[in-house]
Amino acid sequence: MKKNNQDSFFYKIFIKDTDNTLLQLFRYFWVGGVAAVVNIGMLFVFTEVCHFNYLISNILSFTLGLIVNYILSKKFVFSDDVKLSPVKEFIIYAIIGVIGLGLDTLFLWIFTEKIGIYYMISKIISTALVFIWNFGARKLLYKIIK
Repeated sequence: MKKNNQDSFFYKIFIKDTDNTLLQLFRYFWVGGVAAVVNIGMLFVFTEVCHFNYLISNILSFTLGLIVNYILSKKFVFSDDVKLSPVKEFIIYAIIGVIGLGLDTLFLWIFTEKIGIYYMISKIISTALVFIWNFGARKLLYKIIK
């Protein structure tokens, strides 16, 4: 007898809508990982290949990571039954992202300029710190607009 895909472990852990905070955090970790690869990878490309200042590169790469994070979070992390239009929801999501960008750029600058850590290592540390802000703020957002 063939097993139903909706009964599979993978479906329950990664696809099925859930309001369980621990499961959402687990999913957000994976989604955030994909977005972080885009963010950190593009930081390197913009800085080393395009020769942009690392802080300008950070703004560009963070924006790309934000878009990836939004799309994947909508699909896999937070349930889809929200009361706002997609445009309004994205605007609120982007505001959270802009605050995250401000924190990310500030941490990157402090770690790189004031502490003297290589900018790519600073970015990894900053990304981990901003991950906490982004998840908490987005969890609260979806709780409010549901």
